[in-house]
Amino acid sequence: MAFTRLNRDPVELPCITLVGMAGAGKSTLGEKLADRLEWGQLDTDRYLESYYALTLQQIMDTYGLDEFLRIEGKLVSKLSLTRTVISTGGSVIYDAAAMARLKELGSVVLLDIDEQTFVERVGDAENRGLAIGPGKTMSDLYNERQPLYRAAADIVVRTDRDTPDECVAQILKQINLT
Repeated sequence: MAFTRLNRDPVELPCITLVGMAGAGKSTLGEKLADRLEWGQLDTDRYLESYYALTLQQIMDTYGLDEFLRIEGKLVSKLSLTRTVISTGGSVIYDAAAMARLKELGSVVLLDIDEQTFVERVGDAENRGLAIGPGKTMSDLYNERQPLYRAAADIVVRTDRDTPDECVAQILKQINLT
C-alpha cells in the first residue's frame, strides 16, 4: 500500500523544548503551546514512565538517583521529533548529551520561577520522583540547577508572574520557527 503525505511542511519544523524546575509549568504550558501551534506534545517524564511501566518515583526507588539520571539522559538524547513541544523533567539539565540533542531539535525555553514559588508548588516532593541527592535541600537543588537552565536557554519566560496563556503568548512572540 502506498502512503501519501498530506499537508506536510515543505521543511521540517523544529521542536520547542521547555526546561525548568519542578512546578514551573512545563507540562501545563507544553499542552497549551502544542494546542496553540497544532503540534504534538511529549512529556519526557511520561515517556520514562511508559518506557519502564513504572512511575517516576518507582523508577527512582528501583534504580537510584544516578541510574535514574542516566536513564533519563539516554532516552532524551535519542529523541527524533519535529513539530513537537517537549516538556522535560527538571533533571534533564544534568545530562550534556540530552541537552545537546534538545538544542539540535530546536529552541530551549526556560520556564523560570523564583525559589519561594518552587517550594510552594512542589512542597516536600514526596512521591513526585524529584531527582534530588541525599542530604540536599530544596533550596540546594534550586540553586544548583538555576545556572544550568540559564546557560541552556535560548528564551526565558517567568511563569510565576503571568497566566499560562500570557506565558504561551510570550514564548510565541520570542520563538523563531524557521
